Amino acid sequence: MNDLVKSAEGADLPSSVTAENQNPSENEILRQRKEKLQRLREEEGCDPYIVEKWDRRDSLGEVRASYDRLQPDEMARDVEICTAGRLMTLRRQGKATFADLADEDERMQLYFQFNEVGEESYNFLKKWVDTGDWIGIIGHPCRTRRGELTILVTEYKLLCKALRPLPEKWHGLTDTEVRYRQRYTDLIANPEVRDVFRKRARIIASFRRTLEEHGTLEVETPTLSVLAGGAAAKPFKSFHNALGLDMYLRIAPELYLKRLVVGMMGRVYEIGKNFRNEGIDTMHNPEFTMLEVYWAYANYEDMMNLAEELIRKAAKAVGILKIQWQGIELDLEQPFRRVTMLEIVKEHTGIDFRSVTSDEEARKVAQAAFEKGSRGELKGSESRFAVLNLLFEAFCEDKITSPTFVVGHPTEISPLSKRDPEAPDYTHRFELFMCGKELANAFSELNDPLDQRLRFEEQLKKREAGDDEAHDFDEDFINAIETGLPPTGGMGIGIDRLVMFLTNSRSIRDVILFPTMRPN
Repeated sequence: MNDLVKSAEGADLPSSVTAENQNPSENEILRQRKEKLQRLREEEGCDPYIVEKWDRRDSLGEVRASYDRLQPDEMARDVEICTAGRLMTLRRQGKATFADLADEDERMQLYFQFNEVGEESYNFLKKWVDTGDWIGIIGHPCRTRRGELTILVTEYKLLCKALRPLPEKWHGLTDTEVRYRQRYTDLIANPEVRDVFRKRARIIASFRRTLEEHGTLEVETPTLSVLAGGAAAKPFKSFHNALGLDMYLRIAPELYLKRLVVGMMGRVYEIGKNFRNEGIDTMHNPEFTMLEVYWAYANYEDMMNLAEELIRKAAKAVGILKIQWQGIELDLEQPFRRVTMLEIVKEHTGIDFRSVTSDEEARKVAQAAFEKGSRGELKGSESRFAVLNLLFEAFCEDKITSPTFVVGHPTEISPLSKRDPEAPDYTHRFELFMCGKELANAFSELNDPLDQRLRFEEQLKKREAGDDEAHDFDEDFINAIETGLPPTGGMGIGIDRLVMFLTNSRSIRDVILFPTMRPN
């Protein structure tokens, strides 16, 4: 290999080599590069945006896999590599230039040598090509004396000129506000962010494979409708001009999916966006992605088994069953715990709600617990079942680390769930918690139309009393289950939260490409 490769690799370059080394402000770099673009067009007659296609035969990952066997000072002259990517660094020195090229998966060193590319091309590189530019490369794989797998460039083509500097070159991209607002620069500067979203795609693909193995049909239901039902949440409201109607972005697809089961579609699922007009924090984004699945002839216990299978296979899809999330260690190979809400409240508060028989008594014991624990509060009008749920939220949720199915929710707070026939004040429902956060919600679906009408009427009273998260009264859904909804198990899983846990991401914004942000 040419001696220049051995001596120039990694050499320190004078600060005068390029204007960029003077570290001007981003706006000044933008101004300089716009001027350079204009000169490029005028002096060279070159438009760096005119190229429509480059025949990239080799990804950098494929190059590394095929030629990592090369020994120091060895070159495969008989092999021609044709690849492309973004220039992340440029290190110029006389008649040799080293660069780092990055594509979507890999990063690799390039070596431009005056004698290999020719005088005209080499001078063009020195004068017009900058970090951030996209280029196509033809060359030979080699390994330098220092052991760096490299492509010796014989030809190149400027595919696109970058006018703004790369974020990592000057100040890094660690400001989370900037990262979320300008995700494109975050993805450039932080390869580990790209990895998170590749894992997200594999998790969703795993869900689809598993559900299809169980004979479950993927469907699509309306995102915009005249009623917002299927969950207790405040919807986003809009107006349809042509129809003259208020319309809502869906808070859940549940009621439409159950209509499909009524319509003899059997097992159905949907992966899609839901919208809830709520606060934003590390676990909540107003626009989020859910899996909802409904199986005819199944119950909530079948949904528990399915949830374990889906999550375990999703973890395998990203290569990890023993995970760490923000310092919490979890082994997803172990069976998930199953516990009733009554049992776990007693476990963490000492209060046995089986012996609480009145609303007043429930509020009294809860108030004492809230005062002692310095958490939670009462309005003073709650039923004993609402109090039970408040105690669970205040004292139990954040203590649940390992995956745990909490079952047996009060009927009062479960308007779409089938009652437990042996304890009608409670339902065949579960919520799955992990790392102190809710991950899934499921029922043996209520299919008694008379009972459903009564529960919708109770929700309507709550809405009229000012509860803007209470369910709407959906008369057509009543009509549907009057037509006959077979025994059905249904479940929703928060995909964003699961991705958080499986990628050790601190915030939901880290796993949503473009999270909701307040305008600058």
